Amino acid sequence: MSRTRGFTLVELMVVVAIIAILAAVAIPAYGRYAFRARRAEGQQLLLHIANAQERYYATYNRYGDLAAIGYGAGNTATSEHRYYQAAVDVVDDGQGYTATATPQGPQQGDTCGNLALTSTGAKSPTAADAAANSNGSCW
Repeated sequence: MSRTRGFTLVELMVVVAIIAILAAVAIPAYGRYAFRARRAEGQQLLLHIANAQERYYATYNRYGDLAAIGYGAGNTATSEHRYYQAAVDVVDDGQGYTATATPQGPQQGDTCGNLALTSTGAKSPTAADAAANSNGSCW
């Protein structure tokens, strides 16, 4: 009597079903992780702008627009990998500002949405905003 080696069709279908279940769990988890990882780029851009604003304020006793603080002639600055685009709104005759980073491309689906930082150090979305922070802390 000879023994046949190999897999039956039922065994192969069980393996395919297990792989499908694992993929259904892993792919969304990876997507949420990717949003959190790319969010650091927007935070970094805003913190660089804040540092440049403070250097400018120390010299001119007022905050400036992006061109004045060294981010080129445009009204927006783009992050290194182009996941965020930032704009600065100078208020109170140069005595305050709000820098806002808007997600671009694949980052647009992030639950945090726009990240913002003011001259007083206030960050938004705040930690109290449960809907925005549903995929990890925005800041």
